[in-house]
Amino acid sequence: MTANPPNPPNPPFPLTGEPLALDLLNTRPADAGDLIAGPEGLAAWLAVQEGRLGPVGKVGPAEVAAVHAVREAADAALAAARRGERPPAGALRALNEATAGAPAHRELAWTAETGLAATPHRTGTPARRLAAELADATAELLTDPRVRDVRECEGADCVLLFLPAHPRRRWCVAAACGNRARVARYYARHKP
Repeated sequence: MTANPPNPPNPPFPLTGEPLALDLLNTRPADAGDLIAGPEGLAAWLAVQEGRLGPVGKVGPAEVAAVHAVREAADAALAAARRGERPPAGALRALNEATAGAPAHRELAWTAETGLAATPHRTGTPARRLAAELADATAELLTDPRVRDVRECEGADCVLLFLPAHPRRRWCVAAACGNRARVARYYARHKP
């Protein structure tokens, strides 16, 4: 007799691949608490975001605190922007300070493989560089005309945000929240 294979674990981050600022905000799903509450969680999230952010190195409490500060400011600013309102001054100040804390400049280099390339570099500590990149990603989303299209998942008790590529998209992940909604509707229709 063969044992059934164990169920695969839930992915540590339920929704990634959205604009970076939304991926950051989605690290607090309703049912799981703060997924980047400590260095281990933040390091795991950064690994998922590989290629979207510059190198961070070892993640410690300073990086966690810097990312949490940007996330709080991004949350407040995005909530207002989605409603077409002025974001809170404190949120904008926090995002501007994060960006200014690690200014970026381009460095030109020549390689035989690619020719001339301009690579962005930031000054500052790893925590400040990470906060600046996330604040820049938030600024990019806040100034995008599609910011008012950002939606919250319609799934019961889901608070994840997404920018729909299709106007009919209703759920963060159709295979998760969408499936739960379809099953609930089915049972409601077939209830004795």
